[in-house]
Parts: sequence; structure tokens; C-alpha cells
Amino acid sequence: MVGWRARPLVCIVDDDASFCRALTSLLGSHGCRVEAYSCAEGFVQTLQAGRLSCAALLLDIHLGTTSGFALYDRLTASKHAIPTIFMTGRDDAVTRERVARLGATAYLVKPFEDAALIQAIDLALAPRRPSRRSTRGRSW
Repeated sequence: MVGWRARPLVCIVDDDASFCRALTSLLGSHGCRVEAYSCAEGFVQTLQAGRLSCAALLLDIHLGTTSGFALYDRLTASKHAIPTIFMTGRDDAVTRERVARLGATAYLVKPFEDAALIQAIDLALAPRRPSRRSTRGRSW
């Protein structure tokens, strides 16, 4: 993979257990460590306890009782800057525009190709450059 450090930690927050297992397997086969969370609270508690150094976040927009947007806003408010790849099974123009405004690394519509996910992870793990910020939302 392009520019991946040794076994980066990718966190997944998605309430679909079988989907999380599939992503965990795929990313593990590409050299990532993966931690999956079925709810936003579990992820936030682990992060705030300092037991997590997440290099990239795969975040489902529709998480049952909360939304990926609410979690992202919470992370931003608490100064946790994690490159985020938003995922959804319900694509629409309003959602795409909101993700773009947030400056997300990528936006993936389920079901997506493995190669699209790996490309998004490559973008998330690439070294940060000041000039890159302006194009991050358009990288997808």
C-alpha cells in the first residue's frame, strides 16, 4: 500500500456486525490493525480513555440511535482530528454535500468495491501536507 506505516490502526464504527467482520478481514489482509465498534459510545469511551491511537476512521452515517455526523461533530469538538471515511447505504445529494463540507477523506456508498476502500485508506494514511487540505473533500 502507498505510504502505510507499519500496521496502522484503522477503526470502524458501524452497527452491522457482519459488515464489520468483512472489513476487518479485508483490512487485516492489507496490513492494518483494525478495531471495530458497533456503536459510537464504545468508540468514544475507548478514545477518551487514551487506549486508542486511530490512524483512520471508517464511519457509518446511519448508526441506529445516533448518526456518524453526530459522532464526527463530537470528535471535532473534542479536538480529535482523525482522517475519516464516511460510509452509507443511503446515498443522496444532501449527504454528499455535507460530507464534502466536513472535509472528509472519502465518501463510500455501500456496497463498495474493495479497491475503493483501499484507495480511501491510502488517502487517509498519506502524510499530511498543508496544501492538501483544500482538496481533501474532493478526493472522492
